[in-house]
Amino acid sequence: MKAIRYTAFGGPEVIELADVVKPGITDPHEVLVRVKATAVNPLDMKVRGGLMQRVYPVTPPFIPGLEASGIVEAVGDAVTQVKVGDEVMASTMGGAYAEFAVFKETAVSHKPKQITFNEAASLVVTMGTAWSILVKVGEVKAGQRLLIQGAAGAVGGMLVQMAKALGVYVIGIASGEGVAAIKSLGADEAIDYKTQDFTKLVSDVDLVADLVGGDVQVRSFGCLKKGGKLVSITMPPSQDLAQQHGVSASFLSSDLSRKGLELGLDLLAQGKLKPIISRTFKLEQAAQAQALVAAGGVKGKVLLEVD
Repeated sequence: MKAIRYTAFGGPEVIELADVVKPGITDPHEVLVRVKATAVNPLDMKVRGGLMQRVYPVTPPFIPGLEASGIVEAVGDAVTQVKVGDEVMASTMGGAYAEFAVFKETAVSHKPKQITFNEAASLVVTMGTAWSILVKVGEVKAGQRLLIQGAAGAVGGMLVQMAKALGVYVIGIASGEGVAAIKSLGADEAIDYKTQDFTKLVSDVDLVADLVGGDVQVRSFGCLKKGGKLVSITMPPSQDLAQQHGVSASFLSSDLSRKGLELGLDLLAQGKLKPIISRTFKLEQAAQAQALVAAGGVKGKVLLEVD
């Protein structure tokens, strides 16, 4: 089968389209999927650069890819939730940039009929991450106030939509066209970080969703009310700062399982969420697609179509 892989860590130049052995089911709880589309995520480039070896060690040759949509090709003997021929969407920790990929059954959800394979592939990481931030860790309630740093990105856009569907007051930080974009998704306030100082405009929020990190994360502590929470997907937050401000702070590992997608898929069925796709490439254009995501400023998901 065709797959994107790299045999050494490095920049986009290490990416190659190769003929590799088609994977097979080795565990009774696994599902083999003929991939129709997969998505490019920032973590893909960090892994490719060898930056995640402490927490997520991989050994080249390695096929990247965290999420995909496709059609079930085969199932293990213990699989009960899907069958051969089902249209699905799923998560994995590598292997999705390929014509076929194997997933744990617990990471596989049925693709809603009203969306395309491309749209389904764009939703797994964003939905699972948004649910993890808002519900699993943030425990938000209707009427609470949320500050999203990096609101115009793929995860940020899903956070805006999901939070509004849950009755949360949403303040989004973006720039340029991103300000209008998050307003169109329902944000109650949209702040342009290039022309406005959010620390002077935002206070007493119950939850900060940090999708940026660095100094932005540090300055966001002052926007929280006592007892509030900061949740980051970019870097572990300072526990000293959390204690100083009387809040809690945590680094999130997203739940991309079927359970983590349940709320998002339910809201999608109700018309309260929509996929946001920025650009689509062919599988063999993976290096270009990764370079686009790595450059930043992408409003929505970047996809790879698999023929």
